[in-house]
Amino acid sequence: MRFKDKQCPSIFSKANLFYTFFYPFCILLSLPKTITYHLIMVAFTKAGLLVFFSMVCILAQASMKNNSPQEYINAYGKQAVSEMKRSGVPASITLSQGMLESNNGNSTLSQEANNHFGIKCHVGWSGKSIYKDDDQANECFRHYNSAIESYADHSDFLRSRDRYAFLFDLKTTDYKGWANGLKRAGYATDPAYPNKLIKIIENYELYKFDQVINPEDIETMDDQMVNKRRRIDDFVISRGKVHEVKYNNGIKYIDLKAGDSFEGIAKEFDLRSWEIPQYNDLPTGTKIADCTYLYVSGKRNKAHRDHTLHTVKPGETLQYISQKYGVKLKRLYYYNNLSEGAKINAGDAIKLRSKK
Repeated sequence: MRFKDKQCPSIFSKANLFYTFFYPFCILLSLPKTITYHLIMVAFTKAGLLVFFSMVCILAQASMKNNSPQEYINAYGKQAVSEMKRSGVPASITLSQGMLESNNGNSTLSQEANNHFGIKCHVGWSGKSIYKDDDQANECFRHYNSAIESYADHSDFLRSRDRYAFLFDLKTTDYKGWANGLKRAGYATDPAYPNKLIKIIENYELYKFDQVINPEDIETMDDQMVNKRRRIDDFVISRGKVHEVKYNNGIKYIDLKAGDSFEGIAKEFDLRSWEIPQYNDLPTGTKIADCTYLYVSGKRNKAHRDHTLHTVKPGETLQYISQKYGVKLKRLYYYNNLSEGAKINAGDAIKLRSKK
């Protein structure tokens, strides 16, 4: 998965062209007049042209500053926590992968395409793309409009593929389990990949991010990153939360209370207006009074391995079964060869994990 960045000088990216070629001239103008005069005279000789432009490149390259690991952490720590809250991927894993895959945001792929995780196009990708040499020549990588898009797509990439499903049975604080699981699921071919992630996490104490529930609690890694929080059953909840977060099939959900509204829950969990209806496969026009609980992160593609079949009882719908087992409704249609909106009957055996 990791893009083999040859670490070519970043001065040739579009955003840096002006800076690259004109900044050295500004340096020349700041030098004493006699030195500037002699340098310019040398430049206008045939032998001096090569020397002069070599100096321009050297000065430009020297003036370019790469991101340090700590700068990368400070820049994207909040985003990693937001993604953990939205998708269930540990913030420490997201950050360490971003640091490793993008060389702390200094790789050409991250600078030219905002791709911080080396994710290739794969079948079904309809967004922008960029072509780079990797395991094979001229491979297709995803191109994003921003680093935030890259972070969100990384979470969605892991959540939407069956081979990573077992990872979401792990606690978000089990970074070692996640690191080894990513390798086992085929995210990277490097046998040392888990150890590299774990080393980054422990060297920079990224595991602290896994205990943060509110991204605004993060200041810097040098300060206390979690303010005004308390621990409930291994899950960290800020004092501003109204609902206790529970888990079903590794997915976060909440029990509803009197006076709840879709808008209030979306605000409480920092969700966009469309996310709650989508996460819960709610039919158009559903009222919150019709629900007893709601998922606040996306459902899985499969039920837990202990649940392979469900026998339909009178009055049950496929949407109800989808909620009961934390499985996406469209996957249940697929596993059971049903068209969207199809009715089910009492006694039907509904497959929860595959077509078999």
